[in-house]
Amino acid sequence: MRGILTAMSRVGKNPVPIPKEVTVNMNGQVISVSGPKGSQEYTVHKDMSVVTTDEFVNVERPSDIREHRALHGTTRQMINNLIVGVSEGFVKELEIIGVGYQATIQASCLKLQLGFSHDIYFDLPSGITINIDRNILTVAGIDKQLVGAVAAKIRSFRKPEPYKGKGIRYRDEYVRTKQGKTVGGIG
Repeated sequence: MRGILTAMSRVGKNPVPIPKEVTVNMNGQVISVSGPKGSQEYTVHKDMSVVTTDEFVNVERPSDIREHRALHGTTRQMINNLIVGVSEGFVKELEIIGVGYQATIQASCLKLQLGFSHDIYFDLPSGITINIDRNILTVAGIDKQLVGAVAAKIRSFRKPEPYKGKGIRYRDEYVRTKQGKTVGGIG
């Protein structure tokens, strides 16, 4: 039923709850959120209107055109990510699998030994903290996009290979392994 449009976005119509320890301020199109873990800002699209109360943030759209419907849910989720980030933070866990593969922190730099002829040095962006527990790397921060980007960059240094499963993978990632070639005798 292509012609029938729903009146509201499923994501966009949900109000964003504000925890007690978080403060939300609107200044024109810029929404500022501060909490126990830090503060962040987000510039809302000029067509979207944000209504804040003491307990909730609501995002409203002016019409049902395609662009406004897309922005509605996106804007609501971005504001939700700001609030969750400053109150709880975001975490991605990576697992290093391989003999001799290891990671260490040196000042604000992550040193990775992944079986190459040289070590890999990765400078950590501000706002990101990394904890290492044996072969588990925990990437944490208040910006969801930055945490995901840093975790993806670290994983890209040695992606898990399909034969032995060695490399860096997300903690909950399933790597499908292949069977290697076998030597067949003549006969």
